[in-house]
Amino acid sequence: MSENALLSVNIDHVATVRQARRAPYPDPVKAAAIAEEAGAHGITVHLRSDRRHVQDDDVRRLRGSVRGKLNLEMAATEEMLGIALELRPDQVTLVPERPEEVTTEGGLDLGVFGDEVAAASARLRDAGIDVSLFLDPDAEQIERLAGNRAASGFEINTDRYTKAAGTERGAELDRITTCADRGAELGFRVYAGHGLTTDNVGPIAALAPVEELNIGHFIVSRAVLVGLKEAVREMLAAIG
Repeated sequence: MSENALLSVNIDHVATVRQARRAPYPDPVKAAAIAEEAGAHGITVHLRSDRRHVQDDDVRRLRGSVRGKLNLEMAATEEMLGIALELRPDQVTLVPERPEEVTTEGGLDLGVFGDEVAAASARLRDAGIDVSLFLDPDAEQIERLAGNRAASGFEINTDRYTKAAGTERGAELDRITTCADRGAELGFRVYAGHGLTTDNVGPIAALAPVEELNIGHFIVSRAVLVGLKEAVREMLAAIG
């Protein structure tokens, strides 16, 4: 594991800007190249069932152009599994998905969908694709994760931490720390993301088990003002 957490840049919202006008620009593939040039370890995209931002062809082109790790976020549906098995990203992160949500609202509930997620994980693993599960910092979910040995890691949902303040933020950080430590103890690789900014990423990046951070909306928003390369470099500096 690297001394510092690595950065995977989520470029979904580059595609969001493009889709707002159904224009050919900005191109997420070109954005990915800039992010990697600026020091990102990998690229993350979420191919949603409604195709609201990233499109199938984006993922296909990214598979051919990303030099580092390509992480595909997706729901555990037959459609998405077919796409992943065809394109073979380096990693798939399984996430819950609701058509009416603005962004991913929470982690997978393994108490309800554990068997379905485990079956999807096994199919991906057998194809040589690493599997991560997006989970809330909930001790019960981490213990349920132990039953899915097809997954190689999990991403801790940091949303509540980023929205909390004062003592409550400290309590959220404690929950994340406990889950990160327990997940690592069980033999899983630990990632984190959702809502992280240069102002709040430090304590998460400092957690010893966390080896990679998936960050997108803040970086793309900042890029509007300072350019993507500078926005990525600012985040890398904040990570430490």
